[in-house]
Amino acid sequence: MERIREVTGQSTMYRDAHLTVDFQRQVATLDSSPMILTKKEFELLALLVGYAGDIVPREEQLMRVWGYGTEIRTRTLDVHIRHLRKKLGVYAERYIETIFGIGHRFQPYDRAQLHADTQSFALSA
Repeated sequence: MERIREVTGQSTMYRDAHLTVDFQRQVATLDSSPMILTKKEFELLALLVGYAGDIVPREEQLMRVWGYGTEIRTRTLDVHIRHLRKKLGVYAERYIETIFGIGHRFQPYDRAQLHADTQSFALSA
């Protein structure tokens, strides 16, 4: 897998064989068709994609997307993950991995790329 990362600042777009996420415009497409996502679904997808390949703990997801502290017990995250998986269709299990008791990991499709508007360099994974 090859990843392209921006040297300075943040990436503005993620693209692989099936999924494109434009962080700036806050839109996602799957196989070139627009995904209809709620604001929170997009924020959750963007968070996971932004940490592609890394486990994002449940507590961090709840804090960054909903502003919930660690003392909050909720099924909100599980419901939103289920909705995202449904919208990702046949690719759902490939993209979003549940790490039991810890959190979730977004797994890019082969030859995934992180695109930036400024100077980029390639990293081998």
